[in-house]
Amino acid sequence: MSGLTRKLIAHWCSLGPRYMPFADVATPDLPLRRLLRLSLFQFSVGISLVLLVGTLNRVMIVELDVPSTLVGLMLAMPLLFAPFRALIGFRSDNHRCALGWRRVPYIWNGSLLSFAGLSIMPFALLVLAGKGAAGNLPDWIGMASAGIAFLLAGAGVHIVQTAGLALATDLTPEESHAKVVGLMYVTLLLGMMISALVFGALLQDFTPGKLVQVIQACALVTVVLNTIAIWKQETRRSWQTVSQEPQPDISFTEAFAAFCTERHARRWLLVIGLGTLAFGMSELMLEPFGGQVLALSVSATTKLTALLAIGGLIGFAYASYVLTHGHSATQVSRNGALIGLPAFILVVVSANFNRPELFLVGNFLIGLGGALFSHGTLTVTMNNAPASKTGMALGAWGAVQASAAGLGIAVSGVLRDAVNGFVGHGYAAGYYAVYALEIVLLIATVLVALPLLSARHDSNYKPAQLGNENVVS
Repeated sequence: MSGLTRKLIAHWCSLGPRYMPFADVATPDLPLRRLLRLSLFQFSVGISLVLLVGTLNRVMIVELDVPSTLVGLMLAMPLLFAPFRALIGFRSDNHRCALGWRRVPYIWNGSLLSFAGLSIMPFALLVLAGKGAAGNLPDWIGMASAGIAFLLAGAGVHIVQTAGLALATDLTPEESHAKVVGLMYVTLLLGMMISALVFGALLQDFTPGKLVQVIQACALVTVVLNTIAIWKQETRRSWQTVSQEPQPDISFTEAFAAFCTERHARRWLLVIGLGTLAFGMSELMLEPFGGQVLALSVSATTKLTALLAIGGLIGFAYASYVLTHGHSATQVSRNGALIGLPAFILVVVSANFNRPELFLVGNFLIGLGGALFSHGTLTVTMNNAPASKTGMALGAWGAVQASAAGLGIAVSGVLRDAVNGFVGHGYAAGYYAVYALEIVLLIATVLVALPLLSARHDSNYKPAQLGNENVVS
């Protein structure tokens, strides 16, 4: 091999760590290939999120003519399980398994729940909409079956994501936890982008039969990807070692109460809830808004989710860069909320002037602001997590975030229908009311976070390349 060839190969190998986000988190014991394989569980979560919140949201409201209030309640069904994410994380921290695993059983069981929910979901939706022979069945059967399907799929997503992120942090050194979580979320956004484009292409000519095929294919893909992700990732301990491990000396209630007494923990959880509620309300509204107010097609509105994910991908990459160069994670979260303000204003203005391009820019900024907010809040939560309680800390963050997101979806659907019913004509008034509330919530988020900025809430964040120096805001 010539000297020039060796130089070219060395230069090519250096491009990954230099330009690929979070590639420098890899170590000799944990190569990037293994990390990327583990991140496939986030890819499957991204597929489920696009399907549940994006594609099915639009299809149920526009094509199947299901009232948006009912759609909002269906999409909010996973909210019933979201508060248990902290418990799932705590249990996986202390799980005793004869096979020697802690996280893997939770990821596997969550995958099976998602498979079950997605498998029955298309038929439940057809019964709910009264299509074909399903129109002869009572309405309560459709509502009950669709609710169970959404609850199973959502519960599976919550369990897989909580245990999966905890496993990722277990496998990496402490100073790399924030980076590996960033890598996991970049994979989540890639899954959202790719699946949104695929769903848009497959449902270009919508039929109920195609809907059944797409959803059931997603059920199979979810199990396959999660199986590949966890294969030989977690080290198995012998049963003798597991049986001799001491049981936790406090209950989950006591452990969670101790976590909440940490400095500014309650205020920080309130910031997470308010900001997530604001961004979460848009999830139900964006695609129907594009279809009903701007008259965009199913394919075009589904691809909006890909644009949202592109903004999120850029946001996560930028947040990781600035955090590793000494910026405050609390400020990153605050900046994400601030970006959301002009984003929602652009969405409203796009309808007033009938300018879809402004709607596209608004979608991109919503994805960017939401990613900055999520990355910043997760980083602060990780940095303040008690030792050996990573799963519970991630679960607490996920419980508040998922609960707020589910509540936002439900509130947005009810508010839209209520305002439209009161006004009595057109679709736009209900959407305007929702976007106005989101702007108010983002302003409240910024105001509640101000004391945390002055208190240097995340000043203990220590990027790997800065050694043991404190980060300055």
